[in-house]
Amino acid sequence: MKLVSLSINPVPSGAEVLAFDGYDGRKLRAALWQATRGPVRGTAIILQGRGEFIEKYFEVVADLRRRGFAVAIFDLRGQGGSERVLSNPHKGHVVAFTEYDRDLAIFIDEIVRPNLPEPFVGIGHSLGGNILLRGAQDEASPFSRMILLSPMIDIDERMLGVSRPLAKAYATTAAMLGLATAYVRGGTDEPNDLMAFENNRLTSDYVRWSRVKSIIEAAPDLALGAPTVGWLRAALRSCDMLSRPDYPKYVCVPMMLFAAGADRVVSTKAIEDFAVDLKSGGHVLMPGSRHEILQETDAIRQRFWAAFDAYMGVETLPSEGRL
Repeated sequence: MKLVSLSINPVPSGAEVLAFDGYDGRKLRAALWQATRGPVRGTAIILQGRGEFIEKYFEVVADLRRRGFAVAIFDLRGQGGSERVLSNPHKGHVVAFTEYDRDLAIFIDEIVRPNLPEPFVGIGHSLGGNILLRGAQDEASPFSRMILLSPMIDIDERMLGVSRPLAKAYATTAAMLGLATAYVRGGTDEPNDLMAFENNRLTSDYVRWSRVKSIIEAAPDLALGAPTVGWLRAALRSCDMLSRPDYPKYVCVPMMLFAAGADRVVSTKAIEDFAVDLKSGGHVLMPGSRHEILQETDAIRQRFWAAFDAYMGVETLPSEGRL
């Protein structure tokens, strides 16, 4: 469970790489870093999107460490360098999102707390944002704040390929017929990150897109194909919970949500609607950004980090460019 280092994507110095047992004993890969600059502001705990891996976040790790944050990240079950769930390692599958909840609780209690400083700031992208929001009503939440980028509060119908009600009916019926571990309609082993740049939904930055592609080409075992019917059913159920009109009113963790203006993966409107009813939070629309704000152009990333620094009280830092 080592980290993959490339000349264009070197492992940030001081990494502690380890494996821990998820709720069912599956081995999950994790990495920890101490801050590289004082004053130490606590620990940023990163929750990935579906199909991602630690190596994709090396640039973000460096950005956070020089802002005074220690960093903790793990590959979600069934993806990246963590143990896969099905015999076909390319299938992304869970029965319910409570599996992610339980793994995160173990990661914080057994790995993060003994090794890295509080307070804890949750940083979640897409699926990771959904996972963080699932626990955001808990007054005993371990997080002092959350930063959510393109959080999966609902899935864009352009990603689903059909209307939302039809997708839900399809996933529910297919799972009941014993097809929970089958790929969703049209799904294959091919990861989204290898889609032609011209057709990709994730970023408009060719250099960062190429970097992720190079990681997968060097370590194809990190990649993940399409989700299963069971994963889609679980995702839509979790989105249904977050989309209840009263859900944001009971969120007690202060947070800032970032919505990508050109997102074709998750619903930008759902993010904006959610943020309106937060008691202690707000949202920023990132015009022109595709789904992965942190993999976007320098100009878009700089706008994100400016908003992040203002929200977190980080003083202006010198620009260090790309990895």
